[in-house]
Amino acid sequence: MSFLRRLLGDRTPADFTGTLAPGEDVVDSAPVEGGGYLVVTALGLWVPAGDGARRVGWHLVGKATWSDGVFTLTESEEAGTAGAAVVLADRPPVRFRLPAPGKVPREAYQRVEGSIRSRHRQEIGSGGAWFVQRKVPGRDGSVLQVRPDPGTDVALVAAIAEQAAAKLVNPGE
Repeated sequence: MSFLRRLLGDRTPADFTGTLAPGEDVVDSAPVEGGGYLVVTALGLWVPAGDGARRVGWHLVGKATWSDGVFTLTESEEAGTAGAAVVLADRPPVRFRLPAPGKVPREAYQRVEGSIRSRHRQEIGSGGAWFVQRKVPGRDGSVLQVRPDPGTDVALVAAIAEQAAAKLVNPGE
């Protein structure tokens, strides 16, 4: 049992269906209207999925908002790579009504923001892209992620991201 669990008690909901990694402690959780839980850990946000739960790593949370009792999650998926950079695409937002949110919205916000090392918006043609260096939970270092706007030339964005990632790895170039 980890130090946090001994100190604070086990915060894992009794009927939580996810399988936590060794040493992955629950920071807070909130029941979701209709079943399941949002569960915050150092490694990510666990969300209801089918008959179970799945973890979304903090580095793949594109956006998380809290308003009027609803937590809205926009998850990003890794759509490809560009050298050492990762090209992201957003999934459609998913909404979770939380009748007793506790500290889940605040904890999630802090962890998403805490994963970001730097961010830069670049206008490209009639669109643009976000270039974000993020810490990946459970790994050393950071990764450059790029999220093109819908309609922006993904190949052009990937080429720029590949060059930027190379400069981050080899700053003298």
